[in-house]
Amino acid sequence: MGASKSVPQKSIHEFTVKDIKREDVDLSIYKGKVLLVVNVASKCGFTSTNYTQLTQLYNQYKDKGFEILAFPCNQFMKQEPGTSEEAQEFACTRFNAEYPILQKVRVNGPNVAPVYKFLKASKGGFCSSSIKWNFTKFLVDKEGKVIQRYGSTTPPLSIKADIEKALGEN
Repeated sequence: MGASKSVPQKSIHEFTVKDIKREDVDLSIYKGKVLLVVNVASKCGFTSTNYTQLTQLYNQYKDKGFEILAFPCNQFMKQEPGTSEEAQEFACTRFNAEYPILQKVRVNGPNVAPVYKFLKASKGGFCSSSIKWNFTKFLVDKEGKVIQRYGSTTPPLSIKADIEKALGEN
């Protein structure tokens, strides 16, 4: 499979990803939920703020149809050097993350995870569609369409209004 820009999928629900045990996770299980998809890293300057606030968002909205999907990624200054299991242990023990920490992925380049190819094609970034750094966030609506993309410097709590709107609370 080449690095084609063609992305035939119309919804994130059409993808299957791997969990930390390398088991398939069919994203169609999230139909009807609002998702925040984030590429995470444990040794980044944005780690503490993002993980703390992601846990706060999750705790506030998980019972209202909100889910976070965290994908460890080591593409930016090697700031997620361990295994997927180590990334999960870090997030869960240090930041009480209860949302899924999935298998490590590549978010850019020729071996980009298909779900990230879809996300980037749906909402490009500043000047290009490539992911610039850790903790880039994609807000996905209940139908699996990307409705917003946020850069690394956007604190998760600052997007509460967008999450509430997607959940139908506004």
